[in-house]
Amino acid sequence: MFHSIPEDQPLTPLLDQVSDPFALRKLEENDLETLAEELRHFLIYTVAQTGGHFGAGLGVIELTIALHYVFQTPDDDLVWDVGHQTYPHKILTGRRTKMSTLRQQGGLAPFPSREESIYDTF
Repeated sequence: MFHSIPEDQPLTPLLDQVSDPFALRKLEENDLETLAEELRHFLIYTVAQTGGHFGAGLGVIELTIALHYVFQTPDDDLVWDVGHQTYPHKILTGRRTKMSTLRQQGGLAPFPSREESIYDTF
């Protein structure tokens, strides 16, 4: 785990392979723990750059991976308690490269948005 917020983008070779939940479901189950660690590092780095809350997102890393791994999203809908829990979900549903625009005008919303993705329920 981190002792401080990273200044450089972390290396995430496994996360780099996951562009959407279909790619996630192709991973071996024993890769999911490594994926969770990489996703955690990427989330901390990204939110440190853009500002925002990452506590709620960090608390649902494993849950988010498990939900997308087991359920057939986007056919199966996912509902989140608060918008900040959706950050890992956004990363795993094709919006990873746009995370640097989080909370910026014209960028990603800090909550689920049907206009952003078919993976967002509302």
